Amino acid sequence: MAVGLDTGHTVAKPLLMPLLAAYAYLRGGPRLLVGALLFGWGGDVLLLLDAEPAFLAGMASFAAGHVCYLLLFAKLGRSAAPGTRSGRLTAAAYAVALVATVTLLWPGLPAGLRVPVAGYSLLLTAMAYGATRLGPLAAAGGALFMLSDTLIAIGVAEWPQPPRPDLWIMLTYIAAQYLLVSGVLRAPGARSDPSATYRGNRTVTTSRPSAPRPST
Repeated sequence: MAVGLDTGHTVAKPLLMPLLAAYAYLRGGPRLLVGALLFGWGGDVLLLLDAEPAFLAGMASFAAGHVCYLLLFAKLGRSAAPGTRSGRLTAAAYAVALVATVTLLWPGLPAGLRVPVAGYSLLLTAMAYGATRLGPLAAAGGALFMLSDTLIAIGVAEWPQPPRPDLWIMLTYIAAQYLLVSGVLRAPGARSDPSATYRGNRTVTTSRPSAPRPST
């Protein structure tokens, strides 16, 4: 995209999330994380098609990925202290960003996309806020995901965009997904360790009882 090679973009984009999902799986990442990335892959492929039905289907695929992330954050972030002052301020900031974005973009969105975009924005914002429970890496990933999708919505609403908007959309999106994966993999209890199970089983099967002492 940086050099304007559309064919390279079309070929490379569908490979990004499967590669990241494979990385997460090999690192022992949970199934919900792999599922979120594969739903992101579905959205990537569908958004390559320049048609409103494909756009809606792609948005639905990304929404399913956000649901996976939300479930994962709720599971891994149970130890996070809720109701702190910083947490309330973060929630308020995300709520203001959601209301302001939807309100400003609403008039410029096509009529058939207004409600779906508003619903998707709510889910996206909830995901971004939920990511803050796993620490700074995941929090940055959630914020960048919001930025990336906001740039897409700005284009759909035909607002002025920065130079090379597609490049910035992809850069922030790739960084967002990678940071979310990194944040999840670093969370306590997120990663399975098949080798540990193997070592435990091997210890059980190879251990021998002590030989009885001969009686005198």
